[in-house]
Amino acid sequence: MRRITRIATVGVASAALALTATACGNKTSSDAAGSDSKEAGAAIAYDIGGRGDQSFNDAAFAGLSKAETDLKIKGSAAEPSEGESDADKVQRLTELARAGNNPVIGVGFAYAPAIKKVAPKFPKITFGIIDDSSVTGKNIANMVFNEEQGSYLAGVAAAKVTKSKTVGFIGGVETPLIKKFEAGFVQGVKETDPSVKVLSQYLTQPPNFDGFSKPDLGKAAAQGQLDKKADVVYAAAGLAGSGSIEATSQAGKWAVGVDSDQYSQKGLAAYKDQILTSVTKDVADSVFNLIKSVQDGSPQTGEVRYGLDKDGVGLADSNPAYTKMTDVVAAVDKAKKGIVDGKITVKTTP
Repeated sequence: MRRITRIATVGVASAALALTATACGNKTSSDAAGSDSKEAGAAIAYDIGGRGDQSFNDAAFAGLSKAETDLKIKGSAAEPSEGESDADKVQRLTELARAGNNPVIGVGFAYAPAIKKVAPKFPKITFGIIDDSSVTGKNIANMVFNEEQGSYLAGVAAAKVTKSKTVGFIGGVETPLIKKFEAGFVQGVKETDPSVKVLSQYLTQPPNFDGFSKPDLGKAAAQGQLDKKADVVYAAAGLAGSGSIEATSQAGKWAVGVDSDQYSQKGLAAYKDQILTSVTKDVADSVFNLIKSVQDGSPQTGEVRYGLDKDGVGLADSNPAYTKMTDVVAAVDKAKKGIVDGKITVKTTP
């Protein structure tokens, strides 16, 4: 069942601990054009995997929590249900909008059809969608990222640290978005060391999105690549990626995280020593920035792009083992400069 959560106005860490479920529709409004309710706040609707994925959804939650603390607003978050339809997403966004939330943010491209239907009914409310630019409107902000650029840097690092000359890429679901991760990673590997072999695998095909939500699938895929001598595995698979990290860590090989700095995620603490780095997307700031723009009276609309040039994507350096690899860090820094300066053009398809 869908769950809508009210988050107390506290710091990020405390909010994560205090997150509890309350009844659906704890705020109501019949004004389809928007609400002037004093209880109005901001809301996010989670993607597949929901809160606690240690990755994409948790990054969005961090942005909402920061907005509560810094901007003194109230936040709500709604969980997805397994195997839900677009109609379920339409209902969820509608409930959040009727409750007076502004903005209402769909976390993930799967919300595109729902936002296309709901946004025109609430012209006074700003709707944000992360990872999609296909649906547009006067009150829609498309928060998109150059994932291929961060993934290129991961490919450079993987090519530099591999000893077996074999590395792996695991995509959660074979969609154009995840293919951007694969394309950048493979290009980074090959342009650093053409002799390195890249094993690529997708966990599921649309319309089956289990590849973003089931850790066992990621674990099995990673084990298969490890069996083929891969000693660095990069998974862009949401919650399923945690299974890949577990398998890779237990084998004493290097894992590359995604979306959040997974070395710093408490839920992955047991494996962090083997998380070499993570390809980060500043989802947290994208959520915060949209909320702030609404609060400031100048809502973001249209495409809002986050690239390597503005640190909207990047490569985490939290693991001390990574920072000690000075030759790897130097190669990554050189590649970053090349991309930002326009000397390296990163592909968006494999």
